[in-house]
Amino acid sequence: MDIIDFLQHSAFSFVAVTSVLGLLIGSFLNVVIHRLPLMMEREWHSQCKELLEITDDSANNTETTPESFNLVTPRSQCPKCGHAITALENIPVLSYLFLRGKCRECGERISLRYPFVELITAILSAFVAWKFGFSWAAGAALLLTWALISLTMIDFDHQLLPDSITLPFLWIGLLLSTFGLFTDSITSIVGGITGYLSLWSIYHLFRLITGKEGMGYGDFKLFAVFGTWMGWQCLPVIILISSFVGAVVGLSLIVFRGRDKNIPIPFGPYLAAAGWIYLIWGETIVKSYFNTMGISS
Repeated sequence: MDIIDFLQHSAFSFVAVTSVLGLLIGSFLNVVIHRLPLMMEREWHSQCKELLEITDDSANNTETTPESFNLVTPRSQCPKCGHAITALENIPVLSYLFLRGKCRECGERISLRYPFVELITAILSAFVAWKFGFSWAAGAALLLTWALISLTMIDFDHQLLPDSITLPFLWIGLLLSTFGLFTDSITSIVGGITGYLSLWSIYHLFRLITGKEGMGYGDFKLFAVFGTWMGWQCLPVIILISSFVGAVVGLSLIVFRGRDKNIPIPFGPYLAAAGWIYLIWGETIVKSYFNTMGISS
C-alpha cells in the first residue's frame, strides 16, 4: 500500500499529516504576513516616483538600487541585530521553545505571534482534514484556510486585504464550481456578484448617510470569494456571524480597554472567520436554525 492509499484509508493519519503540514505552512504564512504589505508599499513608492518622474540618480542625492525583497529573498533575520535565521532556528514552534522566545545572537524577544500563527494553521488544517477527508475538497479548503489566515493577520495589522490574495481565490472559486466541488457554476457566479455588490451598496449608503467609510473594497472582494466558493446561500449566514462577532469585539474593546470609538476596527478578520466557520459547519448551522424555527429544511 503506497502513501496515498494509506492516507485515503486512515482518517487519523491524514489528519495527523495535515497538521504537520499546517505547521510548515504556518511558518511560511508568517513570512507572507510580514513581507507582503512591505512589498506592496515598495511597489506604491515605485509607482509614485514613476508618476512624479522622480529619479534616484540626482546631482545632490544618489540612492542605491534597493535589494531584492520578496517572499523568498532575503533570508529571514533578526530585526535588531540582523542575525540570519538558520534552518534549525526555523522549525515551527519547536525552535521558539528551544530558543526560549529569544534571538540566539542578541537575546531580542521573538514575538509570540510566530508560533501562534503556526499552531492555529495546524489546528485549522486538522479541522479541514477531519471534515472533508482525503479528497479534492480537502485540498481546496486547505488552500482557502491558509489564505484566510494570511488575510486576517494582514488586515489586523494594516487594514489591508491584498488583491494578490483575494482575486486569485475569487477565480479559483469560479473554477472549482465547474467541477461542482462546493457548489454549481450558476450559484457560484450569482454568489460572487451578490457578495461584492451587497457590501458595495452598504458601503456607499453608509458613506452617504455618515460621510465616513465603514469598510474597504477588500471586504467586498473577500465576501465575493465566499460567494463563488460556497454559493449565494452562504452570504446571509456569513454576514450575520461576522457582524455579530465584530460588534461584540468592538464594543468590548471600547468598554473594557478604552479604545477610541473613532479608531477603525478592520472587518476582514471577522468576515474571514465567519466564512471559514460556514465552510466547516455551514450545513449544520442552517439545519439547526431551521429546526429551532420549526421549519423543515
